[in-house]
Amino acid sequence: MLIRSPRRLTATPQVRPVTTARWPGTLTVSGVPSARPVRAAADFAARCPSPDRVRSVLAQVVQSGWCHPHDLHTELRGARLLSRPAIRAAAGELLAGVRSVAEARARDALTGTDLPAPLWNARLYTPDGTFLATPDAYWPDEGVALEVDSAEYHYTRDAWHATLRRRLRLEAHGVLVVSATPSMIRDTPDEVLKALGTLLTLTTPRRTPPTLTARGHQQLALPL
Repeated sequence: MLIRSPRRLTATPQVRPVTTARWPGTLTVSGVPSARPVRAAADFAARCPSPDRVRSVLAQVVQSGWCHPHDLHTELRGARLLSRPAIRAAAGELLAGVRSVAEARARDALTGTDLPAPLWNARLYTPDGTFLATPDAYWPDEGVALEVDSAEYHYTRDAWHATLRRRLRLEAHGVLVVSATPSMIRDTPDEVLKALGTLLTLTTPRRTPPTLTARGHQQLALPL
C-alpha cells in the first residue's frame, strides 16, 4: 500500500505500507484507487530479491499491453532503479523486444556464442504488405526463426492448431523454424543452440532467402 510522504503507518503480516514522495497517477479497481500497472511493476521490482521474478513481472506488464517498454523504462529511471543490475538487464531485454523469461534465457544463451543476433518478436510481412507472423526470434538474413512454445498455452486444441498454422505459414514462405519449450531453453540450451547453429550454417549463404519485411526491435541504450 502506497502512503503519501511524510505519513507513515505500521506494517501488518498482510499489508506493507510504502511511503513515497513520487505519488503516482491512479485508476479505480473495484472502487479502490490503485497505482497503474507500470508503477506497481516498478515498486515490485524495487523490493524483489529474485532476478527471475523481476524479469517475469516486468515482461508480463509489457506483454499484457499495460504499458510500453519505454514507459516502463521511464518509470524505472524515475525511481532510480536502473543502477541495479537485474532491473537494468530486464529493462534492456524489453527494449530489445524480449517479452518473456524464456526468451530472455534464450537471449542469454545466444550472447555467449558466435551466432548472429536475431530480431526479437519481429513482425513479418509478405511483399504485398500482408502480416504473416511474429516469431519469438528471427534471423532475417538467413530466414531462420525460433519459436518458444509453452505447454501451458497449448492446453486447448484450438491453441495448438493456431501454433501449427503459424508455423506452416512461416515455412510456406521459406522460413526455417526451430521450436523449443521454455523448459528446453532452461535445462538443455545447448541442444537448442545446436539446432539453431545448424540451420543458420545451412542457410549461409542462402540462394533464395525469404522475401519478407521484418519490422523488429532495436537495442537502445539505457541511460541511468
